[in-house]
Amino acid sequence: MTTFSSAVEDYLKAIYEIQTEGGQDRVSTSALADCLSVARASVTGMLKKLNAMDPKLVDYIRYRGVKLTPAGEKIALEVLRHHRLIELFLSEALGYSWDEVHLEADNLEHVISEDLEDRIAIMLDHPQIDPHGAPIPDRDGTIIQREEIPLTQLEVNQRVYITRVSDHDPAMLRYLKERGLTLNAQIEVTEKAPFSGPLHIRLIGTESVYALGRQVTDNVFVSLTLPEQMRSD
Repeated sequence: MTTFSSAVEDYLKAIYEIQTEGGQDRVSTSALADCLSVARASVTGMLKKLNAMDPKLVDYIRYRGVKLTPAGEKIALEVLRHHRLIELFLSEALGYSWDEVHLEADNLEHVISEDLEDRIAIMLDHPQIDPHGAPIPDRDGTIIQREEIPLTQLEVNQRVYITRVSDHDPAMLRYLKERGLTLNAQIEVTEKAPFSGPLHIRLIGTESVYALGRQVTDNVFVSLTLPEQMRSD
């Protein structure tokens, strides 16, 4: 099996996540630079390298952005499987909180063996979602597709369930947890300020109302009903 550097794997994973979360056909170099916290020139250099590999891992066109090839997507899904299994293992077996697991998984995802990956999956009874609600790809790269939208897109009086939260910002995850805005929580929009202002949401079953800015609402994903994988009954 061909092995790739952690940098290559990070790029492929980031492209996949931006493509799927934003519903984009191509990812801009600026979006990728922001996601990976690197200079745009560095992104361009890496994309040219990935574009020239055999097999080709990305389809990069200058000024038009980049998308994964089937070979690149296969690698991205394998890295995502490692990452999300590790996050769940740290949470379930070692007692890490949901704001602590991402950075640890970022480091470990590149070094675990396929055997360890399989053992973790067996120990956790082949889980389908990670601690933040993101689907875990199967061993063959199959991943569950769900109907969910960012909290930002909701309108007043809509009532939904929180089904996924981005794992990239530990401070945001702590903020949400302290307010009970975690997976499976049911919420209702009570007010939506104009001009990209805050969204006021009420936690169902309480009188608590919170004003959430775009930095939060763009990274919290919701659905009208709970996905089957998240139901406790």
